[in-house]
Amino acid sequence: MFSPNARRLLQMGVYNCQLYNNLGLCCFYAQQYDMTLSSFERAQALVASDEEQADVWYNIGHVAVGIGDLTLAYQCFKLALANNNDHAEAYNNLAVLELRKGRIEQSKALLQTAASLAPHMYEPHFNLSILSEKIGDLQSSYTAAQRSEECFPEHVDTQQLLKQLRQHFAAL
Repeated sequence: MFSPNARRLLQMGVYNCQLYNNLGLCCFYAQQYDMTLSSFERAQALVASDEEQADVWYNIGHVAVGIGDLTLAYQCFKLALANNNDHAEAYNNLAVLELRKGRIEQSKALLQTAASLAPHMYEPHFNLSILSEKIGDLQSSYTAAQRSEECFPEHVDTQQLLKQLRQHFAAL
């Protein structure tokens, strides 16, 4: 059912939004889907702030992506932003969904927002680099890839993209 640590926290009387929010994700990854939903329901019931509410919606959106329900995921990420408009991860994931819908400018704006809110995260920089490369803006792609590399030097996909861009620039 729950991990020993989670069980111990529950036995100690620790009942809060963060615990159930994390349990929801743990249950999802352990393929305990019935417990996933009930954990998120409890997390929603124990929300103490807009930031917590945003995190619960974000995690439900993450689960929705995992099961392939992109419409639900889109709605959840929007709800996360409605509760906390500084939620960089929600902006990033919403941008990816917008890009899948072919809304390039909307996706680009969301990625730029995510990158400015959380310059330490590699994902928005990497995703912006991929988007820029696809639309032919190789200089912006290279700049964003460099920022991604600064955040996460071991990210293999960033390294491959930088190598590809350097080869392209060398050929010019």
